[in-house]
Amino acid sequence: MAMDSIIAQIDAEIARLTQVRALLAASGKISGKFNAAKTAATGTRRKKRVLSPEARKRIADAQRRRWAAQKAKGK
Repeated sequence: MAMDSIIAQIDAEIARLTQVRALLAASGKISGKFNAAKTAATGTRRKKRVLSPEARKRIADAQRRRWAAQKAKGK
């Protein structure tokens, strides 16, 4: 009988969470991956960010230094 009680509590919690999610989605306050559906529906997309070649080189050089430090630490 305890198992039935646990399942009933889980079902009640799922129902509450579903209701809260519906309220948040209706008010437009929901963010993250759930907001992707809203973006797709409106057709607006975020502008793609572009790194300059200098910035890309700085990032690559920093990563190479991290790899070298990690490799030296392992020896």
